[in-house]
Amino acid sequence: MHRYDRSRRALAFVIAGLAGFVDATGFLAADGYFVSFMSGNTTRLGVDLVTAPARALVPAGLIAGFVAGVVLGALLADFAGKWRKTVVTTLAALLLLGGVVGRALGSAEGFLACTVVAMGVLNNSFRQNGEVAVGVTYMTGALVRFGQGLAAWLRGSPREGWLANGALWLSLAVGAMCGAASFVSSAAWSGWMALGLACAVSLGALLIEWRARADQPS
Repeated sequence: MHRYDRSRRALAFVIAGLAGFVDATGFLAADGYFVSFMSGNTTRLGVDLVTAPARALVPAGLIAGFVAGVVLGALLADFAGKWRKTVVTTLAALLLLGGVVGRALGSAEGFLACTVVAMGVLNNSFRQNGEVAVGVTYMTGALVRFGQGLAAWLRGSPREGWLANGALWLSLAVGAMCGAASFVSSAAWSGWMALGLACAVSLGALLIEWRARADQPS
């Protein structure tokens, strides 16, 4: 996180908040399964295979959809080049729109399919050398780096950027709280709120990449 400037760090925090928001609504809609937290779905897959094999299709399908989203996002990011953040976040917003439409038509499967693919796509927002540089929909790595930074701070040799990793986790946690609150208040409107946030993220990515392009010497 510390390698990025302030505007890109802010974008990462907002994307993490969006991921938490969407994951919370998906968790509530899917009866305890996730649309961005694939470690949880993997555990549910293992448990379901032993205790209720028929239900194992749900986490298996969600994991497959997430991987498909990562693949799609990676291909588009490679194609988009310096505009990859804009392209990736815009595609995620379009997929969330598909989820909103699916829910409006009464298709829980359509809602989950679109949202889980969107979360996979979003993980291509921050990449270096073709690999994920900042995980915006899962926080295990961020918490590990935060914990390691905290240990270094306690030893008197703080590491640069460790607080930013804690802030990234907090962004997802706050987003999840907001998503749960919106779903409990109105399940239908929660999807539109997520879509609005996704559109704001896409606009922010466009402004960042437009500014970067304008700052390049001609």
